[in-house]
Amino acid sequence: MPLIQNRYGKGRVRVMRVFRDGDHNEVRELSVRTMLDGDFSAAYTVGDNRQVVATDTIKNISYIVARENMRACAEAYGQALAARFLERYAQVEKVQVTVLETRWLRASFGGTPHPHGFTLDGNGTPTAEVVATREASAVVSGISNYTLMKSTASGWVDYVMDDYTTLPPTTDRLAATAMDASWTWLRPPMDYDATNARILAVMLEVFATTYSHGVQDSLYRMGEAALAAVPELATVRMACPNKHYIPVNLAPFGLSSDNMVFMPTDEPHGQIECQVGRQVGR
Repeated sequence: MPLIQNRYGKGRVRVMRVFRDGDHNEVRELSVRTMLDGDFSAAYTVGDNRQVVATDTIKNISYIVARENMRACAEAYGQALAARFLERYAQVEKVQVTVLETRWLRASFGGTPHPHGFTLDGNGTPTAEVVATREASAVVSGISNYTLMKSTASGWVDYVMDDYTTLPPTTDRLAATAMDASWTWLRPPMDYDATNARILAVMLEVFATTYSHGVQDSLYRMGEAALAAVPELATVRMACPNKHYIPVNLAPFGLSSDNMVFMPTDEPHGQIECQVGRQVGR
């Protein structure tokens, strides 16, 4: 039987880097997954491991490249890690590096940032993916499970109404989601960290400050605004599960909810997705 496809690697390699500049420290905590494609078929078909780079070696290289690139953002670290495998091992044809970042926020006391005190940022996980060969490489940045909500200025009306429909229309509802978003680049930005923060800030501003006719409406306009604000972007992809807040019926108790008391639930949830990109040639 033919071996149709194969690849292997090392996942969940956890790396904490601490860059020390006197008493001022910078920290980056990453979880790294590295997958290798190449000339490894003999290990599968005849038990010949002579071309195989051990997954423990992949782990070690992840730490070595981290030490050599202490201040590199996730995207730059992923590119350096992929390049190391392509440079060192002729049998490796393609490398995919996926990086998830745990964000630590610098603590401040009396309005002064502390040099080595941090708090965990629990909202969202920044992501970066690098796919590299000897001929080309591509970078995708993003964030997963970024939770956002607004308590008004959102509605849902004029959808299909038929015998199966029970959901009542509304022009004033809570809107919330745990967004997974990613974006591809036309060209590298000068600063990935700053540009990623700019993209997220622009999308959040559109979500919070404009009326939403539905999650679909908000997502398109959020992607459109990100592309307008950051010329280095090629596409923006968003996937947003609804986090529902259902008005509680207090009529049996002689009370009205008045659109102020809700039951939170995310099961089952709507799943809204879209991708927005520039027109070819623009």
